[in-house]
Amino acid sequence: MADAAMRSSSGPSPVATRGHALSLPNLLTYSRCVAVPLVAACLFWSDVLAGGQWLRWVALALYVAAAITDFFDGYLARAWSQQSAIGRMLDPIADKLLVSTCLLMLASDGTIRGWSLWAAIVILCREILVSGLREFLAELRVSVPVSRLAKWKTTLQLVAVGVLITGPAGEAVLPGVSLVGLTLLWVSAVLTLYTGYDYFRAGARHLVEEP
Repeated sequence: MADAAMRSSSGPSPVATRGHALSLPNLLTYSRCVAVPLVAACLFWSDVLAGGQWLRWVALALYVAAAITDFFDGYLARAWSQQSAIGRMLDPIADKLLVSTCLLMLASDGTIRGWSLWAAIVILCREILVSGLREFLAELRVSVPVSRLAKWKTTLQLVAVGVLITGPAGEAVLPGVSLVGLTLLWVSAVLTLYTGYDYFRAGARHLVEEP
C-alpha cells in the first residue's frame, strides 16, 4: 500500500502520460508540424517543378489550417485542463517551423526579394535568438511570459506570410496583393524587433549574473 501511494504521488503514470500526449490539443500541434513539409512541397512544386499556380492555393489552404490549429490547441488545452510538457515544448517550435520554412521558400522563389529580404532576416534571427534565450532561462527556472504585443506580432506575421504564399496566383486574382503582404511583413518585423528587445530586457539581469 505504501509503495502504491508513493508511486501515485511521485507523478503521472506512464498510461496517463501517454494519454496526455495523444490528447486533442497535442494532436492539433502534431498536425501543424506535419503541415510544414506539405506547404513547402507545394511551394517547391509550384516554382521549381513548374507544377502550376493552383498549388499556391493548396499551400495556402494547408497553411491556414495549420495556423488555425495554433489558436485551438492552446485554447482547448486550457479549457479542458489538458496542458502537457510536450505540448508546451512543441507549440512554439511548430509555429517557428511553419513561419521560417515559408519565409525561406518565399525568398527562394522571389516572392520576398530585395530590401524585403531584411524583414525576413530580422524575423528569423529574432526567433532563433529568443529561442536560445528561453532555453537558457529555462535551465535557471526563469519563466518569461509571452506579452500581448508578442501575440499580436505572431498573428500579423501569420497573416503576412499567408498573403505572400498566394504569390502570382494571388496577383492574378487581386493585383497588388503581394505588396500588401510585404507591407504586413515589414510591420511584423518592426514588432518582432520591439518584442525581442522586451524578452532580452526581461532576461538581461540573469545573463550578466556571476555564476
